[in-house]
Amino acid sequence: MVVSVGAVPQSSTSTRPGVDVLRCEGLTRRFGDRVAVDGVSFSIGAGETYGLLGPNGAGKTTTIKMICGLLRANAGLIEVAGTRLDGHDVRVHARIGYVPQDLALYPDLTARENLAFFGRLYRLRGRLLKERTDEVLALVELSDRADERVESFSGGMQRRLNIGAALLHRPSLLVLDEPTAGVDPQSRHAILTSIEQFGASGMAILYTTHYMEEADRICNRVGIMDRGHLIAQGSRRELVAFVAEHDRVELTATGDREAFRDACLGIDGISAATLDGESLHLLAENGRKLLPAVLEAADRVGVAINSVEVVEPDLEAVFLHLTGTALRD
Repeated sequence: MVVSVGAVPQSSTSTRPGVDVLRCEGLTRRFGDRVAVDGVSFSIGAGETYGLLGPNGAGKTTTIKMICGLLRANAGLIEVAGTRLDGHDVRVHARIGYVPQDLALYPDLTARENLAFFGRLYRLRGRLLKERTDEVLALVELSDRADERVESFSGGMQRRLNIGAALLHRPSLLVLDEPTAGVDPQSRHAILTSIEQFGASGMAILYTTHYMEEADRICNRVGIMDRGHLIAQGSRRELVAFVAEHDRVELTATGDREAFRDACLGIDGISAATLDGESLHLLAENGRKLLPAVLEAADRVGVAINSVEVVEPDLEAVFLHLTGTALRD
């Protein structure tokens, strides 16, 4: 269940049905003296959605780029559908569909023209290319806008088309790097629903996100990265077991919030405290029982509490417990 550093306990990886479509062992990547990814190992089975969570700079995108062949690993092994990935085997790369964080579309082309262009890069031609293009347009619900320029699309529509471009060649592994960034709630729901359907069809999916609720909804397993290390992985239930006796306490306050955070860290039973704008996130044993001490600490440093919410253990609490920070820090 867990790859660990520090005090995180180590256990065996959960059993997954089917074949491992992706296997990574000891992935390492350096940029000069900086180690961006350090010995990362995980695998993804057919029909499984694996969420890779971590703050900016944790090494998620570097890991993805190595898996997609855009960066060479300094050490380690990557296998896709049982075949080792190297820089020369086009057949292995053809098993991967990659949706980058930034849109990879031509705004002055229509949706159909964009897909035709990317389809030709995948060596699709003639009738097969037309069939796949029509299939993908229907899949991402853009058939009625197929012949309109992408520059006229909303952000959510562009994101859906971006995902569609990665599906033209029917990959075994779909890699999505924060595909819902900057889209409205309705578009986010549509994208997540599509990804759920891809997984149900047997596709292996590697998914990075800053949104814990997305990981909760669509991921069978989650890996947590911090400072280049994969510090924990497992199902939601397995990870939440780490902090089974801890609650997440969310407060908004005005005044010297840094002094308030430091005062909270001095309370017995509070293991982590992090600031996010006007909000303070606490990880506490029996959060409701500790609320009087927290309010007393606020009064002592001259901070006014505007709101308090005690949240049962979830992936956000796991992340806070393991890294000492909230995901969006």
